[in-house]
Amino acid sequence: MIFASVAIVAGLLLLVWSANRFVEGSASTASHFGMPPLLIGMVVVGFGTSAPEMVVSALAASQGNPGIALGNAYGSNITNIALILGITALISPIAVHSQVLRKELPILALVTGLAAWQLLDGEITRVDALVLLGVFGTLMTWTIWQGMRKKEDALASEIEQELDVRALPLRRAIFWLVAGLLLLIVSSRVLVWGAVEIAQGFGVSDLIIGLTIIAVGTSLPELASSIIAARKGEHDIALGNILGSNLFNTLAVVGIAGTIHPLAVGPEVFNRDMLVMAALTLSLFVIGYGFRGQGRINRIEGTLLLAAYVGYTLYLLSTVFGQA
Repeated sequence: MIFASVAIVAGLLLLVWSANRFVEGSASTASHFGMPPLLIGMVVVGFGTSAPEMVVSALAASQGNPGIALGNAYGSNITNIALILGITALISPIAVHSQVLRKELPILALVTGLAAWQLLDGEITRVDALVLLGVFGTLMTWTIWQGMRKKEDALASEIEQELDVRALPLRRAIFWLVAGLLLLIVSSRVLVWGAVEIAQGFGVSDLIIGLTIIAVGTSLPELASSIIAARKGEHDIALGNILGSNLFNTLAVVGIAGTIHPLAVGPEVFNRDMLVMAALTLSLFVIGYGFRGQGRINRIEGTLLLAAYVGYTLYLLSTVFGQA
């Protein structure tokens, strides 16, 4: 049991570190081969920051642990909104611009509704997974087309400056691209093994482990980038980072895992976790529209989001101890 606990901690630390190296290496490599900074930000970094969730869920599905695969994806969404946005708003209130309310949030709400509908029959089949991946591919294509069409030079230069994509020589960039990806896989295997051992040892479902420990661990890159963006006053990046991550988790992470192996879903996933995820997503509309002027996620609302996360986590723990 001690060895499994060490494996979880070491796996999470290595997972976050290797994800950063993978993003750095892939962004630098893409820059050397002439990819525009805007595309690097949208595609390479977008995939890279969600790589922990993707790799962990894919490995969990391939090993027959659907609870970890789904718990990691949906738990990360809950963590992103309630915990990460809550902490970020406490540090620096986040302005919610009208574009987010008109485009990003409605898309996320519709995608959440699609995910909930797929859970009704108690299974995410390969057909369901392919539908999720198809929607994700369509959204990515549309987003890239919109970004290139608008030629947002200011955003492109900001991304290039933020990433410092030419800081690495090509050989070193390729090295970290490959090494980061391999370490992502290794750390994910260690993490999943430790989580399964802990779950079996304490008689806890792997779904609970995925919703809590693994979800928080794989969301650490989003936490770091959102706090940094909020402190710099870049509210669009702080909020967009969370919304984009939730879209990726719901569509790509679950889609990839379900394609590898169909995911059996217990009724509690829909009745508890999906409802919490949907309620938190809809709460962003209420917060975003505000009651006076431009919507803001202020410190009071950040505290409420944190309280929601604490309450949800305590409820999960109560179900564990109630079964003991």
